[in-house]
Amino acid sequence: MPTSIPQARPAPLGWRLLALVYDLFPVFALVLVFGALVTGIATALGHPDVSDLPWMAPLLVAGAWAFTGAYFVLSWSRGGQTLGMRPWRLKVVTPEGAVATRAALLRRYALATLPAIIGIELAALVPGIERLWPFWIGGGIAAGGLLWSLFDRDGAALYDRLSNTRFVRLIGAA
Repeated sequence: MPTSIPQARPAPLGWRLLALVYDLFPVFALVLVFGALVTGIATALGHPDVSDLPWMAPLLVAGAWAFTGAYFVLSWSRGGQTLGMRPWRLKVVTPEGAVATRAALLRRYALATLPAIIGIELAALVPGIERLWPFWIGGGIAAGGLLWSLFDRDGAALYDRLSNTRFVRLIGAA
């Protein structure tokens, strides 16, 4: 790899999961802020109970997805790391080790998340399906993209392979 990251190797699955768990905390805070904003706006417009608005659920899902995406893509584009990746010396780069373009990072986020969201939404349309099954299905789809890294020759997750990015662990001082 070039001098931008002289010593790096593909991040093993365990390190990826540690960073993901760590990143759940800022993502949870962002989703709470988004929900508070939507609730405040809806209340100001005369709808204190947003559960009676049929279009609110898709808006909340899309907004939470966008807020979360902004966190990840902006973090990756400013140094290749989120808060959860920094303590574990993980970084998103191109296969050559350079900083990934914002377009590649947007593609990475969309490919990592949209298949699971679509799976959840489609499964929820199945008549008579149990309440939690759509989430299990979505989780399985998300895990599939990540587990791809166990079989990929370069250790890349499926969404990394398709977006031309790599998730690496820096060796030594970062």
